[in-house]
Amino acid sequence: MSEPTSPATRTAQDIQSAAGNLQEELIRLEIQKQALERELAAVAAHLGSVRQTLDALRGLLVTPRAPLAEPDRGRRSPPRPSRARPERQPVGEPAVPPTPAGGEADTHRTYGRLTEQVMRYFAGAGDVDLRARDVAAALGRDTDSGTINAVRSTLDRLVGASRLRRTGRGLYRANIS
Repeated sequence: MSEPTSPATRTAQDIQSAAGNLQEELIRLEIQKQALERELAAVAAHLGSVRQTLDALRGLLVTPRAPLAEPDRGRRSPPRPSRARPERQPVGEPAVPPTPAGGEADTHRTYGRLTEQVMRYFAGAGDVDLRARDVAAALGRDTDSGTINAVRSTLDRLVGASRLRRTGRGLYRANIS
């Protein structure tokens, strides 16, 4: 038969039980907080990527307007363009890609964009280990294995430059300065 417990013993047990439950809740909330912080960092990085892409697209949509000129009434109208097929590139010769509107300056500006995005993402992620696939997803670059591998290569370059550190197989973390 069990012995009756005194009110003081029962109160002490209740307090221990409540403390144990609160400790479990604290651990669960910490894990949830870390997950939400990672998700927020991913959303913030993706938001920045979408903004940059949208700005770039807006730049492409802006077309320079031709200056308005008075028609010359003494001359005939210019000849209409022919409907002939455009000249094809000869076989065996590579086509020259079109030069961007900004020229060489745009090339230099876009070169480090992925590196900048990765570093901004890690700065917002805090002191957590991240996989290349998760970083790629957060940056909107997880459409295929090639874009994920580009992110992975960038991460490895940043580890080599001591801007990030590898914390395990496939895990990366920001260097806290």
